[in-house]
Amino acid sequence: MGEVEIDVANGTIVISSNIITYGSAADEKLTECIRAEIEALWNEPKGMIYLKGTLFLVSFRITTQFQPSIDMEEIYSNLDPRNNYFRIEEYAHGNISFVDGLGCNSGYFKLENLYAGSTTAAHEYGHTLGLNHPADLDHRGKGVPGIMYPRGTLVDPQFQYDPTKPAGVTGGTMHPMYRKVFAEDIVALKLERLKFKNEKAIVGEFTNVFHVDHAQV
Repeated sequence: MGEVEIDVANGTIVISSNIITYGSAADEKLTECIRAEIEALWNEPKGMIYLKGTLFLVSFRITTQFQPSIDMEEIYSNLDPRNNYFRIEEYAHGNISFVDGLGCNSGYFKLENLYAGSTTAAHEYGHTLGLNHPADLDHRGKGVPGIMYPRGTLVDPQFQYDPTKPAGVTGGTMHPMYRKVFAEDIVALKLERLKFKNEKAIVGEFTNVFHVDHAQV
């Protein structure tokens, strides 16, 4: 989720999101790594869109806060569209990181998924902006996989966990570290459909879910 602002003078559309982390595995260093990954990957393609007949560069401005003592009431009552809340723990049901739907502002990250270069945070951020996984998860012959391809996607050998393995077996599926954000992903956000007021709009919806530690459930 984020706040979208048109900067006519500079020819840019800025999407601002604030990533707020909590949980026993969260800390300031990891939170900064998440911020840096999201901002770097989503700004890399220098995506352009037409809005009201004008071509704009779409820019992502990501900030973060580590709030270990945050409580559920603070999250439930949030009215700031820039705020996205993620619990980070070593254990997660299903053994995966997830968000609370397409176009949301909350989720749960498994620590193991957040190693440097994993692209997990950038992938889940795409979900918060409303993007789904592609329908066709056989990406063989199409080169580098886009950021929204999930684990288990079939890819060319050089993008697998183990390039020597046959497609589809253990080790023979996409390694998430090879995912990239492309200009098409920016276009897929369909920012031109948003309702702007005073040059501002909101992408995503308030879910404001406070997640408990799965290890305690």
